[in-house]
Amino acid sequence: MNKIILSIFLAGFGAQLLKLIIFIVQRKTLRWHDLVVTGGMPSSHSAFVVSLATIIFIEEGASTTFAVSLVLAFIVLRDAFGVRRTVGDEGLILNKIVKKIKLKTETHFSMGHTPKQVLVGALIGLLVAVGVYLL
Repeated sequence: MNKIILSIFLAGFGAQLLKLIIFIVQRKTLRWHDLVVTGGMPSSHSAFVVSLATIIFIEEGASTTFAVSLVLAFIVLRDAFGVRRTVGDEGLILNKIVKKIKLKTETHFSMGHTPKQVLVGALIGLLVAVGVYLL
C-alpha cells in the first residue's frame, strides 16, 4: 500500500479512536457518535495534515508537494484552535441563551480545539508518519 495514504489514514483514524477511548473513560459509556465528533483530545485534523506533510517530506524531501502540504497543515492547525474554537465558544453562549429564554430547540455546534489538543494531534501525525516510513 502507498505509504502516504497509509500514514494519513492511520494518523486520522488513530487520533479519532484515541478520542473515542478518552470519551469512554470520561463518561463511562460508549456512544458511537463520538467516533466522528469534532473537537476534543486529540485533534484528528492535526494528526491527519501533519502526517501528510511529514510522510511527503520523508519520501520526497523539500519538494513542491511538501511545500503545498506544509501550507495546508499550517492553515488547518491555525483553523483548529483559532476560528473553530471561537465558533465553538460562541455556540456555548448561544445554547445558554436558548435555555434561558426556554426555546424548544437546542442548537448543535462543533467545538474547535485548544492548543494542547492540536499539539497532541500533530505529535500523533508526526509519529505515525515516521512509523509508517520505517515499516
